[in-house]
Amino acid sequence: MSQMSHVAADGSVRMVDVGGKATTARRAVVEGRLLITPQHREALAHLPKGDALTIAQIAGIQGGKRCSDLIPLCHPVPLSHLDVQLQVEEDGIRIEAVARTEAQTGVEMEAYTAVVTAGITLIDMLKGVSPDLVLTDVRLVEKTGGKQDWRRESV
Repeated sequence: MSQMSHVAADGSVRMVDVGGKATTARRAVVEGRLLITPQHREALAHLPKGDALTIAQIAGIQGGKRCSDLIPLCHPVPLSHLDVQLQVEEDGIRIEAVARTEAQTGVEMEAYTAVVTAGITLIDMLKGVSPDLVLTDVRLVEKTGGKQDWRRESV
């Protein structure tokens, strides 16, 4: 992209006008990982704040729904679906968000916000065990709809 869409020619910021764009079905998949220690994994079953995975899943959904309130210049998008899944792995927790809409703009930011919100919720719930937590590898996996579809080569 030769020009950033949120920056006008004079250098000022602006919200992109999507009024002339067609309304199309759009989907975005974003993933991330929270690196944890064996102590964190063991503690997941008996945290005083409750079921960390379920709470993080709900927080991720809430975060994705509030994306335009959090990200300046992000359009409010009517989400038709937002799913957040968490999977405990050997050295971490994999977080994936899938967002869908029929709109004039995409849902990548909503999926990103869902993953990050779920991740920082897990950090909040697990930091009492140890602050050795790293939210990493947050990335777009796939997007469909709009000008062109895109899928990450190495997933």
